[in-house]
Amino acid sequence: MYHEIAEELVREIQAGRFENKLPSEAQLVKRYKVSRNTIRKAIDLVTQKGLVRRAQGSGYFINDINVAEKTVVNLSLGYTIKRKKLTSKILTFDEVRADKSLTDRFNIAEGTELIRVVRLRYLKKELYNLETAYYVKSLIPYLSIEAIHNSIFEVIKEAYGISATSSDQYLAQEHLSVEEADLLGETTQDKELILYQTNYYGNQPFNLARTIYVYPNLNLYFHVTNQTEK
Repeated sequence: MYHEIAEELVREIQAGRFENKLPSEAQLVKRYKVSRNTIRKAIDLVTQKGLVRRAQGSGYFINDINVAEKTVVNLSLGYTIKRKKLTSKILTFDEVRADKSLTDRFNIAEGTELIRVVRLRYLKKELYNLETAYYVKSLIPYLSIEAIHNSIFEVIKEAYGISATSSDQYLAQEHLSVEEADLLGETTQDKELILYQTNYYGNQPFNLARTIYVYPNLNLYFHVTNQTEK
């Protein structure tokens, strides 16, 4: 239950429905008709995503991470913080089995059946990224053409009740392949920012992705919590 509450709070924060802080724990208890402990677990999840911070005795304040209204990617969430509308051009949509190149990079067994989606994504009609994503077929047996043109994660949540409970993320600067450079209008001499990501549902990976970001003036946001201090 607290996962669903956390997701709703994240959506409301992104939609700007709270001015500068969350409602009090007592207000949220009344709103969701759950225990205070459930509300605290939900808020902990939102805090881990870097969207709020706790001020002792004053409640939970919303972090302002929209730097000068530029495009900000919150790597704790995996998408642009204001959820700006992205459009997609689908390049590949098929089924494959995980080979050694995937198992070396991601936490997945060789031979795992996967749905592969390769798409160019655009923000305000400008090229945003090239995303190569894989979805574990045993957990996500089907994706429609309509789904892959929109937010695949939202479709997976609605259809299968699956959402990321944790993720591994690795940022690198790498040279592009000839095919990637051609698709992105870049050269193989340039190094681009690449995000490797494995998303887990419980302890099981359900999504793997390699995303090359090329959008101008892109800002990356990280949130770190020191779990050793109380």
